[in-house]
Amino acid sequence: MSRRLTLLFASLEALLVVAIGVAIPLVPLTITWAVHFGFGIDWVAFWRAAVDVWLLGHGVDVTFTLDPALAEGLGLPAAGEPVVVTIALLGFALLTVLLGARAGRRIAENGHPLLGAGTAVAVFAGLSLGVAATALHDAARPSLWQAAVLPALVFGVGILLGILRAGAEARPGVIARLRERIDDRAAVLRAGAAAAVRAGIGALALTTAVAAVLVAVLFFLRFSEMIGLYEALHTEVVGGIALTAGQLALTPNLVLWAVAWLVGPGFAIGTGSFVSPVGTALGPVPALPVLGAVPTGDTPLGFAGLLVPVVAAFLAGIAVRPALARELGRLRVPDVLGVAAGAGVVGGLLAGVLAAASGGAAGPGRLAHVGPDPLLVGLVAAVEFSVAVALGIAAAPRLPAREPSPQPR
Repeated sequence: MSRRLTLLFASLEALLVVAIGVAIPLVPLTITWAVHFGFGIDWVAFWRAAVDVWLLGHGVDVTFTLDPALAEGLGLPAAGEPVVVTIALLGFALLTVLLGARAGRRIAENGHPLLGAGTAVAVFAGLSLGVAATALHDAARPSLWQAAVLPALVFGVGILLGILRAGAEARPGVIARLRERIDDRAAVLRAGAAAAVRAGIGALALTTAVAAVLVAVLFFLRFSEMIGLYEALHTEVVGGIALTAGQLALTPNLVLWAVAWLVGPGFAIGTGSFVSPVGTALGPVPALPVLGAVPTGDTPLGFAGLLVPVVAAFLAGIAVRPALARELGRLRVPDVLGVAAGAGVVGGLLAGVLAAASGGAAGPGRLAHVGPDPLLVGLVAAVEFSVAVALGIAAAPRLPAREPSPQPR
């Protein structure tokens, strides 16, 4: 494919991803406008709301200001002050990463991966900034610089994953050169670093999988409480559909909060509250049905949840030992400790980043603090993963001794 066609193809991929992302909240809002309001108010308000939701899903801060007269009439005079909402609805970010990975793979298969990736991300940034500019309003004002940077960064992660996946299959151009540079490094460092990365990511992935199952079980066990909240809101059918769509975007946040709970520090839904294996103390909680799944009291056998990240890291250590032994031959104590420490750093860093992405300010007052403490989650996860990975490598079955792989000259 020529360079000109690559530019056009990459631009269209970026346009498609933005269009899909904005359309997801826009479609139910437009149905609400037509059915509930009977086309009686300006549709542009629903467009702005859809754009704000999409931007929030990528971590863009949106400043909301309730009309002072309306706030006073509702008995909420303080609500007339600007409120910055920073919590991200990560379902939209996850969708962008998946669509970006698809676009990245298609770009790599068509040639000129660097040109195509750079073009796609640049066009995505421009489109994101453009739609954010159309949503500026006194009642809700997104941060323009964040709108230009953060969604494009999320999309860029997806593009990179897609290109790497395509490169792992075909090894074209820049991917092959990158692998050659990595292969030129010392075999010990290369094998240790690869094992540490695999163990750290594997431990966090297993913990996240268990957290997702835990959230699903809570949805099932507390289904009646969630239905009660739906009924109390009186949303009717169309409003219920729109509310459900919004809560689906919040589900990845709940999974990451469950990860923080399993690791130990837990999370908060409002300043002064906490939900952790040690105990639970919740004040007033927003009337979102999905939050009905959050335990309101101490959880029996809650400390058993702390075993999940330890067991996950232990299994990750067992899994990486065979490849590590094949590369290094006889494993020494410094090798095991180095890989374990590296796995802890990788897993803890990723856990902290994900915890930071899952929380933020969700409203005024005590809702300025919602989600886990990313620093504490990262540090605790790093310690748990390091110790358990070391034990897993040490406890794994020994393979017959083999000579270490010769170092490249």
